[in-house]
Formats: sequence, structure tokens, C-alpha cells
Amino acid sequence: MGLADFTDKGCRVGGRILGALCFLLLVAIATTVSSVANAADAPLVAKGYKMAGDATKMRIVMDFDREPEIKWFLLRGPNRLVIDLANTRLAIDAKDLRPRGLVKGVRLGALGEGVSRLILTGKGPFAVDKLDVLKNEDGTGYRIAVDMSAASEREFDAALANQALTTGSTVSTDKGGRVGTGPVSNPGHRFTVVIDPGHGGVDGGAEGLNGTIEKNVTLAFATELRDKLAAIGKYDVFMTRDTDEYLRLDDRVRIARQHEADLLISIHADTISVKGIRGATVYTVSDKASDPQAQALADRENLSDQFAGMVIKDDNKEVTDILIDLIRRETHTFSMSFAHTLVGQLSTSVGLINNPQRSAGFKVLKAPDVPSVLVELGYLSNAKDEAQLLDAEWRGKAAQSITNAVALFASARAGAGTGG
Repeated sequence: MGLADFTDKGCRVGGRILGALCFLLLVAIATTVSSVANAADAPLVAKGYKMAGDATKMRIVMDFDREPEIKWFLLRGPNRLVIDLANTRLAIDAKDLRPRGLVKGVRLGALGEGVSRLILTGKGPFAVDKLDVLKNEDGTGYRIAVDMSAASEREFDAALANQALTTGSTVSTDKGGRVGTGPVSNPGHRFTVVIDPGHGGVDGGAEGLNGTIEKNVTLAFATELRDKLAAIGKYDVFMTRDTDEYLRLDDRVRIARQHEADLLISIHADTISVKGIRGATVYTVSDKASDPQAQALADRENLSDQFAGMVIKDDNKEVTDILIDLIRRETHTFSMSFAHTLVGQLSTSVGLINNPQRSAGFKVLKAPDVPSVLVELGYLSNAKDEAQLLDAEWRGKAAQSITNAVALFASARAGAGTGG
């Protein structure tokens, strides 16, 4: 065989090998492209759901294996937040969807054509403070984080109107802060009082020497106080309960906030181990109790949530938002001012204990934007106080004193341009 024949044969063999390699490379590329395309077409997986908070503020977190494409919007009748999830397969345990706190209903399911929908129904109106799509810090996936808080019907309606102006549905990552960014001006607002009859339902509260039950005393007194305030005609007056029903402490705060209350008055009638102590007391909230008796009372009242088998974890997180901190301080100042006025009015008509203006960490008084006081009308552990609490004439005098204090406080707020 000559050199030319050998070279020609080698070229033919080499060409076949090169062709085979090229073919294999093309197959590999096609397979890779197909795999990438299939991965892109495959639905992402919603693989975890959590809720935390109470009836005034909630956080909802949903986990995904990849970045979700979502749209969200608000609906009313009832108040709902709707989140649509494109190309999403659901792999969430149904028991994790149990409602709690501000959220009274959770529905999650497929709409068809690869879209799934999450519907959160609120206990009345709410604000969406934030709704974000975030990458997990460990790089394993993404999550949706929703922050909701109790709001008034007027604020919810304002958010709906804003939503209508922005096409009715919202891409979360673009408009996360659009709804619930702060209070909406309400020049027609009348001074609003929410009266909170303590205890109720399975939580009877204290029991008197002669069998008087606190929940009945507080409801009867609160009803009389409501009627006196309403008769003036200048105020909007609501009650957290007007029947014998159980309410969690955070639900009482939620009701006050949803009514945009200018004042919350919580009514109680406790017992104490020292039978000789009697008289009314006015409490405001504070991190440190004014005295051991105030601390003991706050501890007892804060246990109310356990009566229905609901032990509420208090995260007691440090306030980091400067604006919220300023609002809390202003609210506390107004609470102290009303408490001082109320003690002055009660002193003219009913007996007060020594040092009648006190403070402790009552959960029911912790609305950041509602001035709040807790009124202990007297002690059911004292026979004379128990008799007074059941006496219509005494209740009328005490209710009138509180009404007078509200009038003075509302007038001062209106004069300062801060009330209706």
C-alpha cells in the first residue's frame, strides 16, 4: 500500500470518528436543552405554610422550591385577601391551614390551568402591611411573607379603591407596600368609645362571697354605661360583647382598633385575699407594675385566654419601628390623662381604694393606637362592694361619673385637634 492510499484511508476513518463525536455532542446538547425546557415547564411546588400572631396582627409564610409568580388582591363581603399562584403544585399539609388570630378562614386549592389560589378571610377588616416574595437565606428556595393587621372598614375600603385604580390585581414584588401603609384621613370621624365587659362565656371571672359572677356584673354595668354615653348623641359607642360570650383578649383589642376607637374602657370586678380592701381602681398599661397588687391582678386577667384551652404565646418582641414607638408613647400619655380625669370624677360619687390610679401589663390595654384603661369597679370579695355592684342606683352613679370623664376627655381631644 502506498503512502497516498494510507493517508486517504486514515482521513476516511478520522472523518467517521469526528462525525460520530459531533453527533453525540448534538444529542447531548439536545438532551440538556430538553431537560432545561422541561424543568421550566414543570410546576413549582408550594411545600410549606405557617401562620403566627394574634387577632390584631398576623404573619403568613408560604415556602416554594423555586421563585413563584403571584398576583394578589382584596375582596369584601367578607373581607378577604386572595393570592393567585401561577404554575404551582400544592404539597401542603391540610392541618397547617387551620385558621388562627386575625385569620378566621384559610382556603387553598387549584383553579385549573396550573393556577392555584390561596384565600385568607379576616375577622373583619384588615390591612396588608407587607406582601413580599423573598429568597431563602440558605439558597434552597423562595417564600411569600404576608403581614396583616386589624384595621377599620374605612381603611379597608380605601385600600379597595386604591386597588381599583391600579387594575384590580397586584404583582406582589412590585406593589408590596401599597395597601396598609398607614392610617387614612377621616375628617368626619366622631369620638368613638369601645366598652369592654370583662370575661364572658366559659370565663366567668371572679366569684363574690354571695355567688355573684364577675362576667354578669361587668356586662350589666357596661350596658348601662353604653346607654348613658349614647344618649349624649355626640359619640359612637360600641361594646366588645353584648351577650354572655367568650372573647380572647386580643380579639377585644382587635374590635377596638377596627372601630378606630378613641378610647377603650375595660370593665372588671375582681376578688382579693384581703377581705377588708374595697373600692374602685383605674389601671393603665405599663411594662412594670406600679405595685405587687397591680401585678397580681394583671397576671390573673391575662390568664383569661386559657379558659377556652387557648394558651397564647407572648412573643414580647422589642419594638423596632420608630413610628410605632412614638404612637405607643402618645397613646400612653392619653391613657394616663384619661385615667387621671376618671379618678377625679369617680372620687365624687363612689369609693376608691388607696392610690386608685395604678398600672401593670394588662394585655387588653396594649393596642398601640387606642388610649385604654381598665376599671375595677370594686372587689367581689368584699360584702359591701358586692352589694353595691348589684345596686342599680350605685351603678347609675358610677356610670355617670365615667360618662362625665369621657366628656371631659373627648372635649380636650377635640380642642387639641386629635379627636372627633
